[in-house]
Amino acid sequence: MATLTRRQRFAFPEMSDWFENLPARFAMPTMGDLYTVRIEAYTEDGRYVMRAELPGMSPEDIDVFISDGVLTVQAERTEKEVAKDHSEIRYGAMSRSVTLPPGADEDDVKADYTDGMLTVSVGLGAEKAEAKHVEIQHGN
Repeated sequence: MATLTRRQRFAFPEMSDWFENLPARFAMPTMGDLYTVRIEAYTEDGRYVMRAELPGMSPEDIDVFISDGVLTVQAERTEKEVAKDHSEIRYGAMSRSVTLPPGADEDDVKADYTDGMLTVSVGLGAEKAEAKHVEIQHGN
């Protein structure tokens, strides 16, 4: 027998979107609206996988980079200049950064964009640096 699971939703969806993007609203006030990219992350087959919702974009509008153990996705959706009666589509810059798990191999990264979903996978199993003993000097 199948079990249905119902996810709780905000009574006012726009309000949850506003709170979700609250940190980004204050991050770079000179860039206008900066939205958070919605993601999911998991480990599969020895790889860290992050999937990001980026519907209606082309791969040229998306930038993925890794630096110092942080994976960042940036994208920008430009608005068509047409008269609109109503629009709920987000335009402008979007960004999301996640800290990679220990052992992530920054040289083993793959990215694929299909059907509005960006999938980035990073190999796990890189040698972890061993803890190093630091000698404490005594000041005179």
